[in-house]
Amino acid sequence: MTNNDILRRIRYTFNLTDTAMVNVFASAEHTVTKEQVIAWLTKEDEEAFTPISDTEFASFLNGFINTQRGKREGEQPEPEKKLNNNIIFMKLRIALNMKAEDVIATLALVDFDLSKHELSAFSRKVDNKHYRVCNDQILRLFLTGVQKQHRPEESVE
Repeated sequence: MTNNDILRRIRYTFNLTDTAMVNVFASAEHTVTKEQVIAWLTKEDEEAFTPISDTEFASFLNGFINTQRGKREGEQPEPEKKLNNNIIFMKLRIALNMKAEDVIATLALVDFDLSKHELSAFSRKVDNKHYRVCNDQILRLFLTGVQKQHRPEESVE
């Protein structure tokens, strides 16, 4: 999954307008224009499409945490220069204030079983022997489960 795919899914799931998206970036002290947001949300095969960089997407995720849970005191975290699915998964979990049981229940909505041990392996440091890579399928299923929770009346994209 690309950063743009995930950005589109978050926007749809939480019904965020272009202005709301700009405000999410602003809450992480990152300034973007509506035009940039529209270009990032455009499908890959359209001319106006622009890929969103890891740093910009990390800023969005930090802003999403701030808008969902409130800004933390003091200096804001620096956006990561390089993202992977494990970091994205962790940031979404923080933004949605989900404990392990909540994530497991969310994945169960899309008929995917994950143990607490498997889930905790995604949060470990890369050099830990129990570290596991969060693959695209698990991230996609998690986003689909979150969508089912927040937009239950609508069919999944």
